[in-house]
Amino acid sequence: MRISCLAVSLTLAAVALAQDVSIHAVEKAFNAADIPTDLEIVFKPTALLEVSLPQATGRPITLHAGINVPRNDTAGPPIFHAVGDVGRGPFVVATVDPDALTPQDPTVAQIRHFLGGNFFNKGGLLVNSTPAISDFLQPTPPAGSDPHRYIFLLFKQSPQFATQTLINSSSSIEFFNISQFASAVDLGNPIAGTFMRVAPPPS
Repeated sequence: MRISCLAVSLTLAAVALAQDVSIHAVEKAFNAADIPTDLEIVFKPTALLEVSLPQATGRPITLHAGINVPRNDTAGPPIFHAVGDVGRGPFVVATVDPDALTPQDPTVAQIRHFLGGNFFNKGGLLVNSTPAISDFLQPTPPAGSDPHRYIFLLFKQSPQFATQTLINSSSSIEFFNISQFASAVDLGNPIAGTFMRVAPPPS
């Protein structure tokens, strides 16, 4: 029993401490999960986006691309770090779910789970100086669904983003299209990203 408990503890610790360490590995994970195709983006990252989910007890869960995270551990809000030579900013962070209602029937995708700008790099920590356009929305895959992909993308902020009127805090979070939005406000391609998979809680 003691060995089993130790093994479980080590597994949980590994999950909590896991993070992306290779740009190539992240790009490979995105391609394997069909994310560039499904989001209609070009994903050639030049840096790493570290996303940590605070927990009520214990250490935060830091994502690595494709990690499975229990829904109850995803309340957030996330903390973002940039790893690499990205400059001071500003940056835009977006989070989308392309699998709603289910991966087999994504009839309301994409769901916008977060959209915020004016993030600045302070020693790697990304700090935003203005309220998010869309506050972080905890994943809620419906009962019976396969796990959803929740994709975090980091963009260099354009001047057009600051004056955009396409999306505001009252806009529907359904039927969002990050590729079309990025093109409309001249964000270009994401410079970094990661993602997690979240399944419905066990019934």
